[in-house]
Amino acid sequence: MSDEEGLTYAATGVDIEESEAATAALVDAFGGFDADAYAGVIDLDDRVLGVATDGVGTKLLVAAAVGDHTTVGIDCVAMNVNDLVAMGIEPLGFVDYLAIDAPDEELSAQLGEGLAQGAAAADMALLGGETAVLPDIVTGYDLAGTCVGIAATDDLVGDAAPGDQLVGIPSTGIHSNGLTLARTALSREFDYDDPFPDDPDRTIGEELLTPTAIYSTVLEPLRRYASAAAHVTGGGWTNLSRMGDHRYEIGDPLPAQPIFSLVQDAGNVDDAEMHRTFNMGTGFVMAVPSPEAENLAADVEGRIIGEVTEGSGVAIRGIEL
Repeated sequence: MSDEEGLTYAATGVDIEESEAATAALVDAFGGFDADAYAGVIDLDDRVLGVATDGVGTKLLVAAAVGDHTTVGIDCVAMNVNDLVAMGIEPLGFVDYLAIDAPDEELSAQLGEGLAQGAAAADMALLGGETAVLPDIVTGYDLAGTCVGIAATDDLVGDAAPGDQLVGIPSTGIHSNGLTLARTALSREFDYDDPFPDDPDRTIGEELLTPTAIYSTVLEPLRRYASAAAHVTGGGWTNLSRMGDHRYEIGDPLPAQPIFSLVQDAGNVDDAEMHRTFNMGTGFVMAVPSPEAENLAADVEGRIIGEVTEGSGVAIRGIEL
Protein backbone atom coordinates (compact mmCIF):
# COMPACT_ATOMS: atom_id res chain seq x y z
CA MET A 1 0.00 0.00 0.00
CA SER A 2 0.96 3.66 -0.34
CA ASP A 3 2.87 5.27 2.52
CA GLU A 4 0.45 8.20 2.45
CA GLU A 5 -2.32 8.45 5.02
CA GLY A 6 -5.11 5.96 4.42
CA LEU A 7 -8.11 7.39 2.61
CA THR A 8 -11.72 7.03 3.67
CA TYR A 9 -14.84 7.86 1.71
CA ALA A 10 -15.71 10.53 4.27
CA ALA A 11 -12.29 12.16 3.89
CA THR A 12 -12.89 12.54 0.14
CA GLY A 13 -16.12 14.42 0.84
CA VAL A 14 -18.75 11.65 0.90
CA ASP A 15 -19.78 10.76 4.45
CA ILE A 16 -22.23 7.84 4.25
CA GLU A 17 -23.48 8.35 7.83
CA GLU A 18 -24.21 12.02 7.18
CA SER A 19 -25.90 11.11 3.91
CA GLU A 20 -28.11 8.56 5.64
CA ALA A 21 -29.03 11.11 8.33
CA ALA A 22 -29.99 13.64 5.67
CA THR A 23 -32.07 11.01 3.88
CA ALA A 24 -33.81 10.14 7.15
CA ALA A 25 -34.69 13.81 7.64
CA LEU A 26 -36.20 13.91 4.15
CA VAL A 27 -38.17 10.73 4.84
CA ASP A 28 -39.51 12.19 8.08
CA ALA A 29 -40.63 15.32 6.25
CA PHE A 30 -42.57 13.12 3.82
CA GLY A 31 -44.35 11.43 6.70
CA GLY A 32 -42.22 8.30 6.52
CA PHE A 33 -41.82 5.36 4.15
CA ASP A 34 -39.58 2.30 3.96
CA ALA A 35 -36.11 3.80 3.59
CA ASP A 36 -34.62 0.33 3.10
CA ALA A 37 -36.70 -0.30 -0.02
CA TYR A 38 -34.87 0.11 -3.31
CA ALA A 39 -37.93 1.64 -5.00
CA GLY A 40 -41.25 3.20 -4.16
CA VAL A 41 -44.34 1.13 -4.88
CA ILE A 42 -47.94 2.03 -5.66
CA ASP A 43 -50.54 -0.58 -4.78
CA LEU A 44 -52.72 -1.60 -7.74
CA ASP A 45 -54.74 -4.31 -5.97
CA ASP A 46 -53.10 -7.55 -7.13
CA ARG A 47 -50.13 -5.73 -8.68
CA VAL A 48 -47.72 -2.97 -7.75
CA LEU A 49 -46.15 -0.21 -9.80
CA GLY A 50 -42.52 0.33 -8.84
CA VAL A 51 -40.60 3.59 -9.33
CA ALA A 52 -36.84 4.03 -8.86
CA THR A 53 -34.60 7.04 -9.49
CA ASP A 54 -30.82 7.34 -9.50
CA GLY A 55 -27.91 8.98 -11.29
CA VAL A 56 -24.39 8.24 -12.46
CA GLY A 57 -22.51 10.33 -9.89
CA THR A 58 -18.88 11.35 -10.27
CA LYS A 59 -18.21 8.65 -12.83
CA LEU A 60 -19.23 11.48 -15.16
CA LEU A 61 -15.98 13.26 -14.28
CA VAL A 62 -14.02 10.24 -15.48
CA ALA A 63 -15.98 10.25 -18.73
CA ALA A 64 -15.23 13.95 -19.19
CA ALA A 65 -11.53 13.46 -18.47
CA VAL A 66 -11.28 10.52 -20.88
CA GLY A 67 -13.46 12.23 -23.48
CA ASP A 68 -15.86 9.32 -23.87
CA HIS A 69 -19.47 9.64 -22.70
CA THR A 70 -20.87 6.66 -24.63
CA THR A 71 -21.11 4.25 -21.68
CA VAL A 72 -22.38 6.35 -18.77
CA GLY A 73 -25.94 6.13 -20.10
CA ILE A 74 -25.71 2.38 -19.53
CA ASP A 75 -24.74 3.09 -15.92
CA CYS A 76 -27.71 5.42 -15.51
CA VAL A 77 -30.13 2.74 -16.70
CA ALA A 78 -28.42 -0.02 -14.72
CA MET A 79 -28.47 1.76 -11.38
CA ASN A 80 -32.25 2.16 -11.66
CA VAL A 81 -33.09 -1.22 -13.19
CA ASN A 82 -31.06 -3.11 -10.60
CA ASP A 83 -32.93 -1.40 -7.77
CA LEU A 84 -36.26 -2.55 -9.22
CA VAL A 85 -35.00 -6.09 -9.80
CA ALA A 86 -33.87 -6.31 -6.15
CA MET A 87 -37.55 -6.02 -5.21
CA GLY A 88 -38.78 -8.52 -7.80
CA ILE A 89 -40.16 -5.80 -10.08
CA GLU A 90 -39.92 -6.05 -13.88
CA PRO A 91 -38.63 -2.81 -15.46
CA LEU A 92 -40.90 -1.42 -18.17
CA GLY A 93 -39.81 2.11 -19.08
CA PHE A 94 -37.15 4.73 -18.41
CA VAL A 95 -36.89 8.52 -18.62
CA ASP A 96 -33.68 10.51 -18.24
CA TYR A 97 -32.87 13.95 -16.88
CA LEU A 98 -29.85 15.77 -18.27
CA ALA A 99 -28.77 19.00 -16.56
CA ILE A 100 -26.04 20.79 -18.51
CA ASP A 101 -24.27 24.13 -18.48
CA ALA A 102 -24.53 24.61 -22.27
CA PRO A 103 -26.13 22.64 -25.12
CA ASP A 104 -23.70 20.13 -26.66
CA GLU A 105 -24.92 18.09 -29.60
CA GLU A 106 -22.05 15.59 -29.61
CA LEU A 107 -22.27 15.00 -25.86
CA SER A 108 -26.03 14.46 -26.06
CA ALA A 109 -25.58 11.96 -28.88
CA GLN A 110 -23.03 9.98 -26.88
CA LEU A 111 -25.24 9.96 -23.79
CA GLY A 112 -28.20 8.85 -25.88
CA GLU A 113 -26.15 5.99 -27.30
CA GLY A 114 -25.50 4.60 -23.84
CA LEU A 115 -29.08 5.11 -22.66
CA ALA A 116 -30.38 3.22 -25.69
CA GLN A 117 -27.92 0.35 -25.12
CA GLY A 118 -28.90 0.12 -21.46
CA ALA A 119 -32.63 0.10 -22.19
CA ALA A 120 -32.15 -2.60 -24.83
CA ALA A 121 -30.11 -4.73 -22.42
CA ALA A 122 -32.89 -4.41 -19.83
CA ASP A 123 -35.55 -5.15 -22.49
CA MET A 124 -37.57 -2.06 -21.66
CA ALA A 125 -38.75 1.11 -23.37
CA LEU A 126 -36.74 4.33 -23.43
CA LEU A 127 -39.45 6.95 -23.11
CA GLY A 128 -37.49 10.17 -23.47
CA GLY A 129 -36.85 12.68 -20.73
CA GLU A 130 -35.80 16.25 -20.04
CA THR A 131 -32.76 18.38 -20.84
CA ALA A 132 -32.28 21.46 -18.67
CA VAL A 133 -29.68 24.11 -19.57
CA LEU A 134 -28.59 25.54 -16.21
CA PRO A 135 -25.38 27.57 -16.56
CA ASP A 136 -25.82 29.28 -13.19
CA ILE A 137 -26.22 25.95 -11.36
CA VAL A 138 -24.33 23.25 -13.25
CA THR A 139 -20.69 23.04 -14.30
CA GLY A 140 -20.39 20.39 -16.97
CA TYR A 141 -23.40 18.13 -16.73
CA ASP A 142 -25.30 15.70 -14.52
CA LEU A 143 -27.25 12.67 -15.73
CA ALA A 144 -29.99 10.89 -13.79
CA GLY A 145 -33.09 8.91 -14.60
CA THR A 146 -36.25 7.28 -13.38
CA CYS A 147 -37.40 3.75 -14.10
CA VAL A 148 -40.91 2.34 -13.73
CA GLY A 149 -41.82 -1.31 -13.50
CA ILE A 150 -44.56 -3.69 -12.48
CA ALA A 151 -44.96 -6.89 -10.51
CA ALA A 152 -47.73 -9.10 -9.26
CA THR A 153 -47.99 -8.62 -5.51
CA ASP A 154 -47.07 -12.28 -5.02
CA ASP A 155 -43.87 -11.77 -7.05
CA LEU A 156 -42.41 -9.17 -4.71
CA VAL A 157 -39.49 -10.50 -2.68
CA GLY A 158 -39.56 -9.93 1.06
CA ASP A 159 -37.12 -10.48 3.91
CA ALA A 160 -34.33 -12.98 4.35
CA ALA A 161 -34.50 -15.54 7.15
CA PRO A 162 -31.83 -17.14 9.33
CA GLY A 163 -30.67 -20.30 7.58
CA ASP A 164 -30.94 -18.81 4.09
CA GLN A 165 -27.90 -19.15 1.87
CA LEU A 166 -26.48 -16.11 0.12
CA VAL A 167 -25.90 -16.36 -3.63
CA GLY A 168 -23.64 -13.73 -5.18
CA ILE A 169 -23.54 -12.60 -8.81
CA PRO A 170 -20.40 -10.96 -10.20
CA SER A 171 -20.14 -7.26 -10.88
CA THR A 172 -18.33 -5.87 -13.90
CA GLY A 173 -16.04 -3.71 -11.76
CA ILE A 174 -16.58 -0.57 -9.73
CA HIS A 175 -20.02 0.09 -11.29
CA SER A 176 -21.23 3.62 -10.44
CA ASN A 177 -20.60 3.94 -6.71
CA GLY A 178 -17.57 5.11 -4.77
CA LEU A 179 -15.96 6.91 -7.71
CA THR A 180 -15.06 9.88 -5.51
CA LEU A 181 -12.88 7.63 -3.37
CA ALA A 182 -11.55 5.71 -6.39
CA ARG A 183 -10.64 8.89 -8.29
CA THR A 184 -8.94 10.46 -5.28
CA ALA A 185 -6.97 7.32 -4.48
CA LEU A 186 -5.78 6.70 -8.02
CA SER A 187 -4.78 10.32 -8.52
CA ARG A 188 -2.02 9.81 -5.96
CA GLU A 189 -0.09 7.62 -8.40
CA PHE A 190 -1.78 7.56 -11.80
CA ASP A 191 -3.35 9.53 -14.62
CA TYR A 192 -6.45 8.31 -16.46
CA ASP A 193 -4.46 7.71 -19.63
CA ASP A 194 -1.90 5.48 -17.90
CA PRO A 195 -2.02 1.80 -18.94
CA PHE A 196 -4.09 -0.36 -16.61
CA PRO A 197 -1.51 -2.69 -15.00
CA ASP A 198 -3.58 -5.86 -15.43
CA ASP A 199 -4.43 -5.09 -19.07
CA PRO A 200 -1.91 -2.73 -20.71
CA ASP A 201 -4.14 -2.53 -23.81
CA ARG A 202 -6.62 -0.52 -21.70
CA THR A 203 -6.10 2.68 -19.78
CA ILE A 204 -7.05 3.23 -16.16
CA GLY A 205 -9.75 5.63 -17.33
CA GLU A 206 -11.24 3.03 -19.63
CA GLU A 207 -11.27 0.48 -16.82
CA LEU A 208 -13.10 2.89 -14.53
CA LEU A 209 -15.69 3.47 -17.26
CA THR A 210 -16.60 -0.23 -17.53
CA PRO A 211 -20.43 -0.08 -17.48
CA THR A 212 -22.47 -1.27 -14.53
CA ALA A 213 -23.91 -4.77 -14.97
CA ILE A 214 -27.66 -4.94 -15.63
CA TYR A 215 -29.26 -7.74 -13.61
CA SER A 216 -32.72 -7.92 -15.18
CA THR A 217 -31.92 -11.41 -16.50
CA VAL A 218 -32.04 -12.81 -12.94
CA LEU A 219 -35.61 -11.62 -12.32
CA GLU A 220 -37.37 -14.90 -13.14
CA PRO A 221 -35.15 -17.19 -10.98
CA LEU A 222 -35.13 -14.52 -8.27
CA ARG A 223 -38.92 -14.65 -8.09
CA ARG A 224 -38.93 -18.45 -8.18
CA TYR A 225 -36.36 -19.18 -5.49
CA ALA A 226 -35.25 -16.17 -3.44
CA SER A 227 -36.50 -14.82 -0.12
CA ALA A 228 -34.83 -11.42 -0.60
CA ALA A 229 -32.25 -9.63 -2.72
CA ALA A 230 -29.74 -6.81 -2.42
CA HIS A 231 -28.27 -4.57 -5.08
CA VAL A 232 -24.72 -3.89 -3.85
CA THR A 233 -24.84 -0.18 -4.61
CA GLY A 234 -24.03 2.95 -2.56
CA GLY A 235 -22.84 1.81 0.86
CA GLY A 236 -21.24 -1.31 -0.55
CA TRP A 237 -21.84 -4.53 1.35
CA THR A 238 -23.86 -2.82 4.08
CA ASN A 239 -26.74 -3.08 1.59
CA LEU A 240 -27.19 -6.70 2.66
CA SER A 241 -28.80 -5.43 5.87
CA ARG A 242 -31.64 -4.07 3.73
CA MET A 243 -32.79 -7.70 3.34
CA GLY A 244 -33.85 -7.73 7.00
CA ASP A 245 -32.44 -7.33 10.49
CA HIS A 246 -30.27 -10.43 10.59
CA ARG A 247 -26.56 -11.22 10.42
CA TYR A 248 -24.98 -11.75 7.02
CA GLU A 249 -21.85 -13.90 7.14
CA ILE A 250 -19.81 -13.91 3.92
CA GLY A 251 -17.15 -16.60 4.08
CA ASP A 252 -16.42 -17.15 0.39
CA PRO A 253 -16.96 -13.91 -1.55
CA LEU A 254 -16.56 -13.73 -5.30
CA PRO A 255 -13.15 -12.46 -6.43
CA ALA A 256 -12.74 -8.71 -6.74
CA GLN A 257 -11.58 -7.37 -10.08
CA PRO A 258 -8.01 -5.97 -10.19
CA ILE A 259 -9.24 -2.35 -10.26
CA PHE A 260 -10.21 -2.69 -6.59
CA SER A 261 -6.73 -3.67 -5.41
CA LEU A 262 -5.26 -0.84 -7.49
CA VAL A 263 -7.56 1.65 -5.73
CA GLN A 264 -6.89 0.13 -2.32
CA ASP A 265 -3.13 0.18 -2.70
CA ALA A 266 -2.96 3.67 -4.17
CA GLY A 267 -5.20 5.10 -1.47
CA ASN A 268 -3.98 2.95 1.41
CA VAL A 269 -7.64 2.12 2.08
CA ASP A 270 -8.38 -0.52 4.71
CA ASP A 271 -10.44 -3.62 3.95
CA ALA A 272 -13.53 -2.58 5.89
CA GLU A 273 -13.67 0.80 4.14
CA MET A 274 -13.34 -0.88 0.75
CA HIS A 275 -16.33 -3.15 1.49
CA ARG A 276 -18.39 -0.27 2.91
CA THR A 277 -17.81 1.73 -0.26
CA PHE A 278 -17.51 -0.68 -3.21
CA ASN A 279 -19.12 -3.89 -4.44
CA MET A 280 -15.71 -5.62 -4.42
CA GLY A 281 -16.62 -7.92 -7.30
CA THR A 282 -20.19 -8.83 -6.29
CA GLY A 283 -22.93 -6.63 -7.72
CA PHE A 284 -26.05 -8.49 -6.60
CA VAL A 285 -26.85 -10.88 -3.73
CA MET A 286 -29.88 -13.08 -3.15
CA ALA A 287 -30.95 -14.84 0.03
CA VAL A 288 -32.51 -18.23 -0.70
CA PRO A 289 -33.65 -21.19 1.43
CA SER A 290 -30.89 -23.79 1.57
CA PRO A 291 -32.61 -26.53 -0.49
CA GLU A 292 -32.86 -24.20 -3.50
CA ALA A 293 -29.53 -22.39 -3.20
CA GLU A 294 -27.57 -24.52 -5.67
CA ASN A 295 -30.39 -24.36 -8.23
CA LEU A 296 -30.52 -20.58 -8.01
CA ALA A 297 -26.75 -20.24 -8.19
CA ALA A 298 -26.68 -22.32 -11.37
CA ASP A 299 -29.54 -20.39 -12.97
CA VAL A 300 -27.94 -16.99 -12.40
CA GLU A 301 -24.31 -18.00 -13.02
CA GLY A 302 -23.40 -17.12 -9.45
CA ARG A 303 -22.33 -19.08 -6.42
CA ILE A 304 -23.04 -19.47 -2.72
CA ILE A 305 -20.93 -16.94 -0.84
CA GLY A 306 -22.32 -17.08 2.70
CA GLU A 307 -25.39 -17.42 4.88
CA VAL A 308 -27.94 -15.56 6.96
CA THR A 309 -27.74 -16.16 10.71
CA GLU A 310 -29.29 -14.84 13.91
CA GLY A 311 -27.98 -11.47 14.99
CA SER A 312 -27.23 -8.28 13.11
CA GLY A 313 -24.62 -6.71 10.88
CA VAL A 314 -22.48 -7.81 7.96
CA ALA A 315 -19.16 -9.65 8.19
CA ILE A 316 -16.93 -10.60 5.26
CA ARG A 317 -14.23 -13.13 6.14
CA GLY A 318 -14.38 -11.83 9.68
CA ILE A 319 -14.27 -8.14 8.72
CA GLU A 320 -17.10 -6.36 10.50
CA LEU A 321 -18.78 -3.61 8.51
